[in-house]
Amino acid sequence: MRRVRPGTTVSPGGRGSRAAGEERALTSVTAGDRHRGGEARDLPRLWHVTLSVSGEPAPVAEVRRALEQLAQDHPFLLTSRYADDHAEIRYWEEARDLHDAAAVALRLWGEHRRTAGLPPWEIVGLEVIDRATYRQRVAAGHGPVPATPVGVHPFP
Repeated sequence: MRRVRPGTTVSPGGRGSRAAGEERALTSVTAGDRHRGGEARDLPRLWHVTLSVSGEPAPVAEVRRALEQLAQDHPFLLTSRYADDHAEIRYWEEARDLHDAAAVALRLWGEHRRTAGLPPWEIVGLEVIDRATYRQRVAAGHGPVPATPVGVHPFP
């Protein structure tokens, strides 16, 4: 069974030729799904996403409540940190490639803005790295701080 993100469609092969400027449909795939050619490069991979947003100040209690609702709506959310005028969201995304993971991340804030009651902030930063790079950074003492507990927390 294929999982498809809301608002997307799946072509029979999952991929195909596109006209210039035409966007491809984003899909999540289940383990074991392969491209028609059966090549391993088309298997889903895990990507660590850090999304940064900012804008006009909003009441901190409302920002926290909205991020908690986002965590309920998007169960793969790991950690959210926030202040009255900015927030950072970290989570794992399963996607075929970086392009798909980044496209989903860039839509996350806007798609959940109304349902979660998120502030009308804009995305000001995006980092998408593969699992191996994430592990290398953590092992080297660089990159995302793993000591931050899972959940929604104010910036220190």
